Amino acid sequence: MIKKILVSQPRPMTERNPYADMQHRYGVEFDFHQLIHLEGLDVHEFRLQRINPLDYTAVLLTSRLAVDHYFRMCEEMRLQVPESMHYYCISEAVANYLQKYIQYRKRRVFFSENNRFEDLLPTMNRRPSERYLMVSSDVHNNDSVINMLASNGITVKPAVMYRTVASEWPNDKPFDYDMIVLFTPTGVASVKKNFPDWKQGETVVACFGLNTIAAAEEENWKVDIKAPTPECPSITTAIERYLEQHLS
Repeated sequence: MIKKILVSQPRPMTERNPYADMQHRYGVEFDFHQLIHLEGLDVHEFRLQRINPLDYTAVLLTSRLAVDHYFRMCEEMRLQVPESMHYYCISEAVANYLQKYIQYRKRRVFFSENNRFEDLLPTMNRRPSERYLMVSSDVHNNDSVINMLASNGITVKPAVMYRTVASEWPNDKPFDYDMIVLFTPTGVASVKKNFPDWKQGETVVACFGLNTIAAAEEENWKVDIKAPTPECPSITTAIERYLEQHLS
C-alpha cells in the first residue's frame, strides 16, 4: 500500500498544485526533501578548463542560477565584464534577472519567448563574428542545444561553473517511503551515499529523465514510473496514472 511518497524537490510555492490534488484524491502523503544541492566551482577548478570568459563576446544563459554563477566567477577572477557583452537568454524571466548585475539594454540582451534557443537563431545569424560561451553545471542537458546551434554554423563553448552534489540526509529523519521520486542521476547517487545498505524491496521508484532512469537501473532498481513519455509528459501525470491504477 502506498501511503508515504518522497519527492526529491522543493515543496511547491502554492498550495494549488498536482501533488496537493493527488494527496486529497488518493489519501497519500507527499514529503518534499532535496537529495542534492548546487555549489559553485572555485577559480582554481574553473581555470583547469582553460577558459577565459572575456575571450567571448556573448553568453548563453539557461537559468537565473547560470546568471549568478557567471558574474560570480568573473568577479572572483577579477574580470571586468565589458559593456559590449551580449546575453542570449532562454526566457524573458532570465533576461530580466540580468538587471541584478547589468544595466538592461535591448541591444545587448536577447531572449526566447518560447523557451527555445532556436528562436534566437535569426539574431545570432546577424552576428557571424560573435563568440559564444554557455554557462553550465557539471550535470547538464545542453548538448542538444549546442548540437542544434552547431548544425546552424554557430559554435558554442560550454563552461562548467557549478556542480550538483549529494546532500546529507538528516540523522533524525527516517527514510521509510513507499515511493521515491528522483529527478537526476545525482539524486540516485545521493540515496546510495546516504543509505549504502538500502534495498528497494517493495518501494516504488519513479524517475524523470532518461539519464535518471539509467542511473537507477544501473543500481539494479526497478523503475516502476518513468517520465517523460508521450502519455505522461510530466512526472506528476505519471505518478497520478500509477496511483489511479493501484489505489482506485
